[in-house]
Amino acid sequence: MAAMNKYLSQNRADNPVATCYVPSKLAPARTEPITEEIQNKSRRLAQQAYASQNQSGAEDQRIVQFLPLVHKIVQRVITYIKPPLTYEDLVSAGTLGLIKAAHNYDMSHQAEFQTYAYIKIRGAVLDELRAWSFVPAQVDKQIQDALRTTADIVEETGKLPSDEVLAEKLGISVEKLGRIFKNARVKQFLSIDTSQDDTSSPDRPNIPAALTTSPLEAMEQQELVNTLAQAILELDERPRQLILLYYQQELTMKQIASVFEITEARVSQLHAKTLFNLSITMRQ
Repeated sequence: MAAMNKYLSQNRADNPVATCYVPSKLAPARTEPITEEIQNKSRRLAQQAYASQNQSGAEDQRIVQFLPLVHKIVQRVITYIKPPLTYEDLVSAGTLGLIKAAHNYDMSHQAEFQTYAYIKIRGAVLDELRAWSFVPAQVDKQIQDALRTTADIVEETGKLPSDEVLAEKLGISVEKLGRIFKNARVKQFLSIDTSQDDTSSPDRPNIPAALTTSPLEAMEQQELVNTLAQAILELDERPRQLILLYYQQELTMKQIASVFEITEARVSQLHAKTLFNLSITMRQ
């Protein structure tokens, strides 16, 4: 998923996947409407948490200005929320991340505050999500069984199995297979999209150091990107469109459902299955 995000964010003119067909109904990416009540709660939380710190006009202005960024980031992970965790819980965590970003930001590092705030907010949101999300051993075994069985079928037939074929091989219903896809997506998301910055550690610099790669690492990364690009190109039309809309255009599941004229739940299922199949292809 990390390589997918990196690849699809490259210039579209140089990106063979990005130039694939995208539905004409596509509207510019935007966040879902945020109610006034949620906005007020976010502001109250920011004010309460910030009251105990040395208040600065510039810091206060940054917090207010970038509160919408908190909601935008939470919108990107909303499909991974499971009870008792709520949307507002993640907004609260993200808002606290924003407050820390405003308080710790150091202009001498010559990095834009928006970039720094994004890292801190996203890290806080993912930490909160990770704290409430776990994959039980039994569910993890189901995921591994599905991965192994799918890989065996691909090796025998040269193609990915249909839901019906895979479910039959596993001795489960198609509905249960769909739940396995969803659990696999959550596990993959939480294991790959980890926070690279610990906002609670005083030993961390305010601005993450630039990543350095050796020529060998750079070559390996490029090979990974090329393999992923080819895997995306080989997807069926609708899964390929979904990947572009979600990771490149940054549409929400609800917006993609509107483009495809299907339910949001169906988009979530298709997304989970597509990532599962991509992981199989990359393993091969």
